[in-house]
Amino acid sequence: MTTPEPRDTPPDPDPARTPGLEPGGGVAPGDTPPDSGQTSGLSHPQPMPSRKGPVVTLTVLAVVTLLVVAFIVARVMGWLEAF
Repeated sequence: MTTPEPRDTPPDPDPARTPGLEPGGGVAPGDTPPDSGQTSGLSHPQPMPSRKGPVVTLTVLAVVTLLVVAFIVARVMGWLEAF
């Protein structure tokens, strides 16, 4: 009776049973090494980020920019001599 191969083996092929490997684990010129199994990726779809944050940030940035430009124009034109 033979023991079944464990199911939690790593995705890489066993070098002792892989044809075409030279001593030391290299491959012969022109030979393609075996491909590893894919173990990366998403387990579930990622949620879409909210658009509220960037819109609020850009709006606040635009208002502050307009206020600074208006203040500089007012200073240049001499309307704010008290400051």
